[in-house]
Amino acid sequence: MTSRSWSTNRPWRGIMVATALPLRDDLSVDFDAYAEHVSWLIAAGCDGVVPNGSLGEYQTLTDDERARVVRVAVEAAGDGARVMPGVAAYGSAEARRWADRAAEAGAGSVLLLPPNAYRADERAVHAHYADVARAGLPVVAYNNPHDTRVDLTPELLARLHQDGSIVAVKEFSGDVRRAYRIAELAPELDLLAGADDVLLELAVAGAVGWIAGYPNALPATCTELYHSAVSGDLDTALPLYKSLHPLLRWDSRTEFVQAIKLSMDIAGRRGGPVRPPRLPLTGGAEAAVRAATEKAVADGHH
Repeated sequence: MTSRSWSTNRPWRGIMVATALPLRDDLSVDFDAYAEHVSWLIAAGCDGVVPNGSLGEYQTLTDDERARVVRVAVEAAGDGARVMPGVAAYGSAEARRWADRAAEAGAGSVLLLPPNAYRADERAVHAHYADVARAGLPVVAYNNPHDTRVDLTPELLARLHQDGSIVAVKEFSGDVRRAYRIAELAPELDLLAGADDVLLELAVAGAVGWIAGYPNALPATCTELYHSAVSGDLDTALPLYKSLHPLLRWDSRTEFVQAIKLSMDIAGRRGGPVRPPRLPLTGGAEAAVRAATEKAVADGHH
């Protein structure tokens, strides 16, 4: 199944799933399960995958594991253009090396946070994105000021786009008002919904893609939600959004990796354990995710 919104010219558009990474009980990476998961997501109507994002627990991977994840994703997706590896790193030189390796593996674009161990000023942010862009792949900026403490404001994004350093932004600030300011300042910069629980609001505001978490568990329903939202079919989108929102809001919480993996397990996919420092959900959080997932499945979402 091929999405109506996806094209090889701008492969970062559409539903790009930030893939969870299946781990065995001994916490080693199950690369065969990961390949099957990527193929399954594409077959279910998702446009592509984003390996080595936070949902993929990239911070806990060895260099060899992180590189292999990208190679497996490219092969399993059937078209490297459908793969957008995360290349975040502590230093710009390391991020550039990961972007170079993504290009060598045949990926179509990369996702890049601003420097995430240093509260960079605007000059440093510009240098960071320009350096990684020299790898030759389109760069999607990732604005997550909650974790990086560096805010890619609409004004800064417009300047990065004007410089040719970025083609799109994954907007995770939670402030949907920014969508309109970005469109005013940089109308050619693609806006991608970066958090599941503001998808509808950003789609109405003009988003042309969704870097998504919950399609890992419920790809068919999430695909229907996305396409109805971006096409303006609110009669379809709004009921789906309301039904799924008890799950979607977990994508914006600290425990989002554990929550999505638990939902995968309940929905019949291999979510599995997480690597430390993350720990499995317990108590009220586990009960809430379990109840919301079981209700979604009982309601026919898949």
